[in-house]
Amino acid sequence: MFDLNEFISINVTKRVTSMFSEDIQNNKEKLIEKIKNKTVLVIGGAGSIGSSYIKAILPFKPKSLIVVDVNENGLAELTRDLRSTKGMYIPDDYVTYPMDFASPTFAKMFKARGGFDIVANFSAHKHVRSEKDIYSIEALIRNNVLNAKKLLDLLVVFPPEEYFCVSTDKAANPVNIMGASKRIMEDVIFAYSDKFPVKTARFANVAFSNGSLPAGFLERISKLQPLSAPSDVKRYFVSPEESGQICMLSCMLGANREIFFPKLEEEQMMTFDKIATELLKAYDYEVFECDSDEEAIDKAIELKLGSKKYPVHYSGSDTSGEKAYEEFYTDEESVDMNRLSSLGIVIEKPLVDKQKVDILFDELNNVFLKEIVTKEEIVAIISRYLPNFEHIETGKSLDSKM
Repeated sequence: MFDLNEFISINVTKRVTSMFSEDIQNNKEKLIEKIKNKTVLVIGGAGSIGSSYIKAILPFKPKSLIVVDVNENGLAELTRDLRSTKGMYIPDDYVTYPMDFASPTFAKMFKARGGFDIVANFSAHKHVRSEKDIYSIEALIRNNVLNAKKLLDLLVVFPPEEYFCVSTDKAANPVNIMGASKRIMEDVIFAYSDKFPVKTARFANVAFSNGSLPAGFLERISKLQPLSAPSDVKRYFVSPEESGQICMLSCMLGANREIFFPKLEEEQMMTFDKIATELLKAYDYEVFECDSDEEAIDKAIELKLGSKKYPVHYSGSDTSGEKAYEEFYTDEESVDMNRLSSLGIVIEKPLVDKQKVDILFDELNNVFLKEIVTKEEIVAIISRYLPNFEHIETGKSLDSKM
């Protein structure tokens, strides 16, 4: 039987155990102090990283756990997963709410509970694919930036002991609107750092996370459809378990305005075509390389006749916003590489110019009031706020590929 976690360990991360195990063990007492008997709110908790974060903190026995997500089915599966796991601690006060965290209903629930000790926000548009047109771009910016401020304003009234919001490696020297939105999100949360402690983490791709290209490979194989992958895009990867542990360590051990990231070396990067090839081998297929998507689709018909030659189309990346490599911090940022064995930390982030942030919000809100907005207008607004933002535009979206 195919074991996905074992495959990730052997072929993707190439780690038998979590790279964060040592830091968790060394800081066990502090983690207990931070989490035990505390009230916890997790927004976006049905997703890959949010659910992993929940599994990371539950052994430290919080008093209550409230999970909010717009994905009702995902929340149902989260509960089934937790209830079905032997030895999993679940507090008596465990509630899942299928709701939008920017909605009036959420605000009512939040106020009725008098806030929470620990708040972690994983709600985000995380794919470069999300900037296919102006409508998807507006939705992305509203979720990652504008709605995030609504939550922060609510937290000012009920300040948490710890606030964590997940970022991305793509926020360092961003070349796409998604990455730029996350870089702006960092400034937005840091603008509230005088009200309560804020922390975040930039980290690698989560292997086989929901909606990711590797997860798509599993879907294609289950339907005997061809695989398509870029051959020139290198990425760092962490396991699903590791993704939640990064966030827990950042949230509980980080100081105000600190950004955590995994210590990964360049040689640990993987290309997506390599993952696809190893996955097909695990399924006992032989890779058959095609010259186009169309050829691969035609060839896939033979799979239903029992062929063990699996058609793939590997090619260079030519879509907007794709960065050929990943980085976790910029040359202008100060970094502490010694505090933890597995994590580096961007430190000494200056207080954010709130007036500059307010101007950005006014520009974004005003432009979205217009009936017709262009992608170029949004890029221009972001570029004024982030002068080093260099958007890679090719005129092609990932939706044009298999």
